[in-house]
Amino acid sequence: MSAPAVTPDPLHLVLGEEELLVERAVRAALEAARLADPEAELRRVRVTEITPAELAEMLSPSLFAEGRVVVLDAAQEVGKEIAEAVTTYAKQPADGVVLVVVHTGGGRSKAAKDLPGALRKAGARLTECAKITKPSEREAFVRDEVRRAGGRIDPAGVAALVEAVGQDLRELASAAGQLVADAGGKIGEAEVRRYHRGRAEVTGFVVAEKAVTGDRVGALEALRWALHLGVAHVLIADALADAVRTIARVSAVGRADPFRLAGELGMPPWKVKKAQAQARGWNQDGLAAAMQVVADLNAEVKGVAADPGYALERAVLRILDAHQPR
Repeated sequence: MSAPAVTPDPLHLVLGEEELLVERAVRAALEAARLADPEAELRRVRVTEITPAELAEMLSPSLFAEGRVVVLDAAQEVGKEIAEAVTTYAKQPADGVVLVVVHTGGGRSKAAKDLPGALRKAGARLTECAKITKPSEREAFVRDEVRRAGGRIDPAGVAALVEAVGQDLRELASAAGQLVADAGGKIGEAEVRRYHRGRAEVTGFVVAEKAVTGDRVGALEALRWALHLGVAHVLIADALADAVRTIARVSAVGRADPFRLAGELGMPPWKVKKAQAQARGWNQDGLAAAMQVVADLNAEVKGVAADPGYALERAVLRILDAHQPR
């Protein structure tokens, strides 16, 4: 005995500004329609680029009973005529047609602001896609993504994944799915660290700090992440130069109160204190060598070197080699 045909919801209201969630909601509506009719056609248009007559044609039932999914994007920009046409249609949807209205929830005109309420009243299936801004919401998103992929993740794993990947939902979703596949479904901090060595927010200053403290593995890893993420070569070179020169200046005046030296050196006290700690791993010969490295690097990343990425890696290695205790 065959299963009864599934009738898709004829009206959908996708409400919110989170793009990934909006696209998923639209795709879910389309997939539901194609369960009933695998040949269902997709028509997608922005509300400001269609006339009432064109909308009526799109929403009219097919003579051959072919399914259709009509997606109206940016409904928060809708004008009075289209809003009225959509509201009228929603009261009596056509057979075989699924209407998906995508709306941010805002809108300048009264018609735009009233449309979501009218669609709700007409019985539209609501999918809320509010912008994810709070850390707790992003963590909940990660947990849901892992669950969707068939895995489980503990709180430490969630925190580590957000730290490693960043805040972009598409990247978090992709990383969550990959981790479930790679780690066998159960994810903790160790699994995240193993598969995501590095940080999403790597800057030239991260590279520089690791280089001047003698962290060979960390410096090279941070450099590769920075280059992969598109951090400008000149910014990394500038950060290396600033770190080396700061240590040299602070080292030259000897150990003293950071707050007193701050005024003398024209630096904030925290920077002086940090440089004093970093200076313990340097002697004068090493600092002189590192100063020469960053001076050469400045020219190399501004056009002298054929491969500025290679020049940066070579400079970081030379700085690491120059780093040694007093």
